[in-house]
Amino acid sequence: MKTLATPFIQKTTLVSLFTDITAMAFIYLVPSISHLLSFPVYLIEPMRLMLILAMVHTSRKNAYLLAFTLPLFSLLISGHPVLPKMLLIMLELTLNVFLFYILLKKVKYVFPAILFSIMISKILYYFLKFILIQVAVINTEIFSTPILIQVITTFVFSIYLYFFYSPTQPGGR
Repeated sequence: MKTLATPFIQKTTLVSLFTDITAMAFIYLVPSISHLLSFPVYLIEPMRLMLILAMVHTSRKNAYLLAFTLPLFSLLISGHPVLPKMLLIMLELTLNVFLFYILLKKVKYVFPAILFSIMISKILYYFLKFILIQVAVINTEIFSTPILIQVITTFVFSIYLYFFYSPTQPGGR
């Protein structure tokens, strides 16, 4: 039994490791990629993109790991976002993962589970961001990414997860 499980564990560990390294490299390179493409890549929500990829192709634990570490990694390597906003993003992404798996258990359908988990986590993010702006903890506009682009990326991410999420993956349903 142990010999049958060992290659599976190794494969999932390697996939998770590859996903994590790719996610961190992508986050690290977002400014350079934006400059090369003459397109602000941050508009496609690179951290959420990496989170969605992790949710589809790795495990639940790895999705939580990325939700927690990608904003921290970004802060440490680039100084952006500032600490309070980094904590907000960390909370938003972690809540996104948590809500997805909770909603998936309740409604049993992938598309509404991911769609509503993204929407609810964004609503909480903007509510808390508004409060932090009002009490002068952060100095920024409430919406740095246009709402239409956020709606489009939310639907694209939800459709991707709908088509590729496998309940048999480690950490899946």
